[in-house]
Amino acid sequence: MALIEFKDVSVDIPIYNASTRSLKKRLLQVATGGQIGADAQGRVVVRALDGLSFHLKDGDRVGVVGHNGAGKSTLLRLLSGVYAPTSGSARIEGEIGSLIDISLGIDSEASGRENIYLRAALLGLTKAEINKCIDDIIEFSELGDFIDMPLRTYSSGMHLRLAFSVSTMVRPEILLMDEWLAVGDQGFTHKAEARLAEMVQATNILVIASHSRDLINTTCNRVLWLEHGKVRMDGKPDEVLPVYFGDIVAH
Repeated sequence: MALIEFKDVSVDIPIYNASTRSLKKRLLQVATGGQIGADAQGRVVVRALDGLSFHLKDGDRVGVVGHNGAGKSTLLRLLSGVYAPTSGSARIEGEIGSLIDISLGIDSEASGRENIYLRAALLGLTKAEINKCIDDIIEFSELGDFIDMPLRTYSSGMHLRLAFSVSTMVRPEILLMDEWLAVGDQGFTHKAEARLAEMVQATNILVIASHSRDLINTTCNRVLWLEHGKVRMDGKPDEVLPVYFGDIVAH
């Protein structure tokens, strides 16, 4: 069983050397992103998320929409543990897996095989667990003898295939994504799509930030629309998406 419960959650991000940035402060205050203010110590902060309250349970497939700077990435980072709430409470139950940055931890001087161990360790797997599945990872990546060559000798497509193959080996209870992953290589696309679909099917809760209406319509059963770090709408795709994309006017 997995669970995500936010109660009036806000995230403030301090801006250092703010005195040198005052020239554009007025413009920033009306920008798409969070609101600028000051904390109790007088430091300039950006409120990236403001008073979020929602409850996610098993079976929820949530698409997060909003213009650039609306708070989508901050929400994903909060869910993954990169950020902590400045105020409010965030209750998260269940193992979390993130496909936000699949190349995190990759070392260009290490071999493909060594990078499998590095990346998998960051995903929380033990060496024994990696040993059991490393052959499957190598086979899926289609790298052949290149698996023992330094990553700096790889093409961008080969690099992506390796990162994808390692990052999608886990089956978390809560899966976080920032857009649907595109692997680039034409011949690799079909089985990569199948693996992603399998991950989504297996996970208890999916949270995916996306600008794609079709993706959210086909993948999600719920949509969170963020605007200026707040929830503008929360409902079914056929309720939220027509308003967000301007088919109908919100009242």
